[in-house]
Amino acid sequence: MFNRQLLLRMLVICAASGVAAAAHGAAPQPLSAVGTLQPGLWQLQAEGEAPRRICVGDTSALVQIRHAGTPCSRLVIADQRSSATVHYSCPGAGWGRTTLKVVTPRSATIDTQGIAGNAPFAFTADARRMGDCPTKSASLNESRYNR
Repeated sequence: MFNRQLLLRMLVICAASGVAAAAHGAAPQPLSAVGTLQPGLWQLQAEGEAPRRICVGDTSALVQIRHAGTPCSRLVIADQRSSATVHYSCPGAGWGRTTLKVVTPRSATIDTQGIAGNAPFAFTADARRMGDCPTKSASLNESRYNR
């Protein structure tokens, strides 16, 4: 049997260490799951919405699609070869929790929820790589999931 208070203290210390490292500019550790995905032109399809194409240079951006381009600290909750769950916090912009499941290097499911623009959001999107990015002007910041 384990001591619940000791376990809780250890979790708090680990979480604080991760946030402190992110706050001090430490480079985030690459996630195993997103490392298997290929950069390029991706199409996101959330239920009830029109598909949206975005150019993704760094596939780790797929865990933060609602707050794309916003500096946020990240706490990795789970990291496996085929899935990752990340909680991120963006000072003044909100927060999110995303679970990304890799189907193939060109296909994934993104389940995300949180607060953006002082309003809650929650959606699941199927993500598929469509090919290479057509131009430099297309970026993740153009996505309507970023509102």
